[in-house]
Amino acid sequence: MDPSTEDILINVTPFETRVALVCQGTVQELHLERNIQLGQVGSVRLGKVARVLPGMQSAFIDIGLDRAAFIHIADVRENRLERLAGTTTTPIEKLLFEGQTVMVQVIKDPLGTKGARLSTQISLAGRLLVYLPHDPHIGVSQRIESEQERQVLRERVQSLMPEDCKGGFIVRTQAEDASDEALKTDIEYLMRLWQNIQTNAKSCTVPALLYQDLTLPERVLRDVVSPRTHRILVDCAQTARDMQVWADTYTPQVSAKITYYEGERALFDLANVEEELKRALSRRVDLKSGGYLIIDQTEALTTIDVNTGGFVGGRNFDDTIFRNNLEAAHAIARQLRLRNLGGIIVIDFIDMHEAEHQRAVLDTLKQALAQDRTRTTVSEFSPLGLVEMTRKRTRDALSHHLCESCPTCQSRGQILTARSVCYEILREIMREARQFNPREYRILASQSVIDLFLDEESQQLAQLSEHIGKPISLEVSTTCTQEQYDIVLI
Repeated sequence: MDPSTEDILINVTPFETRVALVCQGTVQELHLERNIQLGQVGSVRLGKVARVLPGMQSAFIDIGLDRAAFIHIADVRENRLERLAGTTTTPIEKLLFEGQTVMVQVIKDPLGTKGARLSTQISLAGRLLVYLPHDPHIGVSQRIESEQERQVLRERVQSLMPEDCKGGFIVRTQAEDASDEALKTDIEYLMRLWQNIQTNAKSCTVPALLYQDLTLPERVLRDVVSPRTHRILVDCAQTARDMQVWADTYTPQVSAKITYYEGERALFDLANVEEELKRALSRRVDLKSGGYLIIDQTEALTTIDVNTGGFVGGRNFDDTIFRNNLEAAHAIARQLRLRNLGGIIVIDFIDMHEAEHQRAVLDTLKQALAQDRTRTTVSEFSPLGLVEMTRKRTRDALSHHLCESCPTCQSRGQILTARSVCYEILREIMREARQFNPREYRILASQSVIDLFLDEESQQLAQLSEHIGKPISLEVSTTCTQEQYDIVLI
């Protein structure tokens, strides 16, 4: 089997669907969709404008989700047309008004405390084409680099469009070798879909869902499957049948690759996917050579720090650093796909003094990122030796799906030491002694804090008791974390 081929493993349970893309026995991508947290990207909704913010040139729109969704003037169709024409742009307060009904599409899922991001420029994705009902333009994916081939594809799509077609299309990479019949089928499907959306919009109550994007297994067939795909294993018979029906209609060439997996071992155990899931949530990523990465996610950006660790295999110090950075570049590209990290990403490679080494590492990173279907941009090394890049973010990162903030450290990643908590308690008792005159003070705290008061800090506790003239008793509270305590006045 060609080492560049990929397997797609689809694990289905009544509550969630998980997808792993595996190449050479290594997991490259993980996708997760839970039934109670279905993604909204791509869905078309009828919403009502809740508030217009002229100062921010933005508006909030009620589309029926928990939080109002957000739209910026740049994502309003009329504004885009004005910018393309080079005319004076109309402010958002003259395009949208409170209470107005508007058809919108979700372009970014709600992230953290932010509502969904919207656009009035509707686009409907098919297997080979993306339909733009409001834009009479035919574009071609940037991944098809030959200008001659791009022009041929434009002309083919133009010739296959019905005379009454008012919109335009974007030709996807998958259409590069598609037949005219396949392209025509996609055009008819997308136009039929748009007609249904318009019909639904006339008869529903606002806010309303007009169109929901495909299920995760169907999106895999549409977006993830490529000529490199060797087989698609599905451990649910019904899902395999549904995928077969969808593939027979829209991707007949993929149909034969779909197989219902009936093995005794769990499907995700075939490539140690469960272990890879756990590692994908770790802050530290070990490299085969002994080096490692430290990946930290913040609200605004993701930072990746490259370290040599125990890697000393080079002929000299510069060579060791260079080889470590080359390995890290491959690992970083994989981790971005695996964890679905997006937004601004800052990479701190180990400092290299030779410009040639910097160029080689940057080229390696770009080549590794070329396998990523999500759009990325990479800058040159900054004067501080950092590489800044962006990766388009549309869905939550893997960690946001699987994890929540730590209730003990409140996402700081560290907690106060037991000794620090002891001293905080002593200061609090001194403050309360100035205001109250109880018979006794009782400290309720975690086992580690109480143990410290009974041992190393017993003298400090005795001195404070003598200073305020009141007894101080101790009691372990099993419900308290190390940072939590209570002082009871008796």
